[in-house]
Amino acid sequence: MLARYVARRVVEGALTVLAVATAVFLLLHVLPGDPVEQMLGDAASSEDRAALRRHLRLDLPITTQYGAFLGDLAGGTMGRSFRQPDETVASRISEVLPDTVALALAAVLVAWSLALPLGVTAATRRGTAWDRIASASSLAGLAMPAIWLGPLLILLFAVKLRVLPLPGDDAHGVPALVLPAITLGAALAALLTRMTRASMLEVLNENYVLAARARGLGPLAVTIKHALRTALLPVVTVGGAQLGAVLGGTLVTEKIFERPGLGTLFLEAFLARDIPVVQGCVLVVAALHVGVNLGVDLLYAFIDPRVRLA
Repeated sequence: MLARYVARRVVEGALTVLAVATAVFLLLHVLPGDPVEQMLGDAASSEDRAALRRHLRLDLPITTQYGAFLGDLAGGTMGRSFRQPDETVASRISEVLPDTVALALAAVLVAWSLALPLGVTAATRRGTAWDRIASASSLAGLAMPAIWLGPLLILLFAVKLRVLPLPGDDAHGVPALVLPAITLGAALAALLTRMTRASMLEVLNENYVLAARARGLGPLAVTIKHALRTALLPVVTVGGAQLGAVLGGTLVTEKIFERPGLGTLFLEAFLARDIPVVQGCVLVVAALHVGVNLGVDLLYAFIDPRVRLA
């Protein structure tokens, strides 16, 4: 039964990704702006523009272009970049995807490392100074946009204290990942903190938690073993759903810290009207988002034995 469930979700995810790719394909073909004009400029002759349009297959009917797009997708190349025709879109994405995945995972690690202790502490010590500190921290995290927090962290830790590298210095090193991860993970940490606190407050009043206390179990055992495991279900749901926002947020963060990645590649391709690269970036983000949601659903059964996906 579980295999059937996974197979059904994989098919649904593939159809979702295809629908997203189709929508992006259509939007890019109706938006203002001509890739040929971007590449050749205003001084190019009409013959050169027509030749380039034929070379890029932009003179074909949109249905034929869509069929070619599906063929490139099935072949695993995702087409070829308009600006770098000797490279496939898949190869260009594979060059920068590890940097984006590393940044996203680091941001998620920062978010969970902050959210769980703060949320649990705020719930178990409701109304105390710890609760107020956790609530204030979560509100601050939600109120600080990455476009403001990033430069502030650079000014403090890279310029003033000089304990971390400046943007563009050793972009692949671990120290260069610290500030971008904090910038990207701050808002997610704030949201997860509030979710953890609310979910823990609800679970702590359940009968099975009260029974565990009545049996003489210590506060730590009751909180971690009995309350937190159940309280994590809605938190994991929100955390998985927000991973798409984290991947989308890499565009701003990578630009602030001058990091290579999928967001930077997407922005450069979009400004240059490099349609195949834009389509490929959106397709990869959609596929990652669908895969994470499937993983979250499968994780439910391990967090709470009462959940049976099949």
